[in-house]
Amino acid sequence: MPGPRARIRKEEPRPSRQPPTAKEERRPVEIFVGIDVSKAVLDVAVAPAGESWSVPNSVEGMQQLVERLRELSPTLVVLEATGGLERRAVAGLAAAAVPVAAVNPRQVRDFAKAMGRLAKTDAIDAAVLALFAERIRPQPRPVRAAEAQELEALVVRRRLVVDTMTAEKNRLSAAPPSKRVRTAIGKTIKWLQAQLEEIDSDLDKTVRGSPAWREKEDLLRSVPGVGKVLSRTLLSLAPELGTLGRKQIAALVGGAPLYRDSGTQRGRRCIWGGRAHVRAVLYMSALVAARCNPSIRAFHQRLVAAGKLPKVAIVACMHKLLSILNAMIRSKSPWAPEVTA
Repeated sequence: MPGPRARIRKEEPRPSRQPPTAKEERRPVEIFVGIDVSKAVLDVAVAPAGESWSVPNSVEGMQQLVERLRELSPTLVVLEATGGLERRAVAGLAAAAVPVAAVNPRQVRDFAKAMGRLAKTDAIDAAVLALFAERIRPQPRPVRAAEAQELEALVVRRRLVVDTMTAEKNRLSAAPPSKRVRTAIGKTIKWLQAQLEEIDSDLDKTVRGSPAWREKEDLLRSVPGVGKVLSRTLLSLAPELGTLGRKQIAALVGGAPLYRDSGTQRGRRCIWGGRAHVRAVLYMSALVAARCNPSIRAFHQRLVAAGKLPKVAIVACMHKLLSILNAMIRSKSPWAPEVTA
């Protein structure tokens, strides 16, 4: 017998499970595809079906892949950006109106480690990419036009030539004992210099031949401290400039300070990730702007007077310069000392 204060709880009838409606039965199953790209083969995996196959990384192989994916009608296809090997696949799938996204390989590998999948083969990577597409669902991006891809290729090639020339000059400054070696290095430097001049000429024709690029470059070049190298690097490798907020564009480039705190520990803020090529060119431009740009120079002097480390001050100037350029492209207005981000 329950006590005087005890309450008798009435059992409420549990609702019976209703059978699925016809609308729920007709709901299509979402299909996600992962493609591991290598020089000769495309390994394909489908989630959640678990189906897998491979095709040659060739024109004929792409035709087979497109026909089979059209039958599947996938929600999303994901592959890794692997130094250009993925371009044929991305272009072919985009032309066939298949939603495709090329993602950073580091993100996919970290995802695989988080899932406990430490083994690595082409078939396993394709399955991980399919699972990554299903769980993360990266945003498909439209394929860039041929002119934009050509500009990017020229800028990347210029960077490679400059790096190689720097390495050869360092070898020559080390004064190798062999006269023949010094002569060979000198010939290589002259050839690289000719290559650099030819690439710069091609870049001039490409940028100045496009009204949209010419307008953007004129806006960027109006800022003291911004030269051809930075303006064309931003046009080719950071086309999102002017379409994002200042925090988003800084994170995209890799110039945003990241927290390194855990528990009671407070670590020093640092920049990491992003587009390293853009960040390197932007850093050198910030060094120049800290001397010749009145707004950046005053900002740099305040930071140094506050006791900031020299490199920290330059990184902050780099962040501010990028914010100014982003605001200028967004508003389509030339530089003025009072322009702020």
